[in-house]
Amino acid sequence: MKATLFAVGLVAATSLAALGCDDPAKDKAKAVTAAAPAAPAAVDPAKGSVKQTFDQSTSKVAWVGSKVTGKHDGGFSTFKGSVDVVDGDPEKSKVDVEIDAASITSDAEKLTGHLKSADFFDVEKHPKATFASTSIKKGGDKGASHTVTGNLTIKGITKAVTFPATIQASADQSSVDADFAINRRDFSLNYAGMPNDLIRDDVVIKLTIRAKKPTS
Repeated sequence: MKATLFAVGLVAATSLAALGCDDPAKDKAKAVTAAAPAAPAAVDPAKGSVKQTFDQSTSKVAWVGSKVTGKHDGGFSTFKGSVDVVDGDPEKSKVDVEIDAASITSDAEKLTGHLKSADFFDVEKHPKATFASTSIKKGGDKGASHTVTGNLTIKGITKAVTFPATIQASADQSSVDADFAINRRDFSLNYAGMPNDLIRDDVVIKLTIRAKKPTS
């Protein structure tokens, strides 16, 4: 009887551990990070460029992080940006984003405070995170319509990052949807000690961007 109960308990514990170890980044496209920033893209206003601004009420910048015992969902509540659309063609266009690092949110109050600290985003010293695209090419991983490369700055560290996105653009409005994983250690989002090793390196980034031409 004791042996049976032990076996049942072992199976249950193994099942719970397997559930806790599920990696949300496992099946996501992986962003490619280069050490040096790419040359900035230039948009020629003479070629039919239209600047559209982000609609924050319908746009979203979200993330999913995980450790061996589970995962956390979060995002940034304050950000702004623009899309310079040229001839209604995403491949000729440019995207710029500025995020208020202190607006980071998570599903746990204690975690949110820790993420704002010097261990991670260090928001007092580095209040902004930015992204500026340098190229947008047709075709992308996981069925995406395009591949975007740009300079991402987090915690004062700037690197070129390439990721897949589905982009639609017209003279009046544009949309960018992306769902990919990025390595947090590339931007020194870690802290000393064994607990850091329990946090998975890959963090899922989910972008839902809606931009439109100003009415006035």
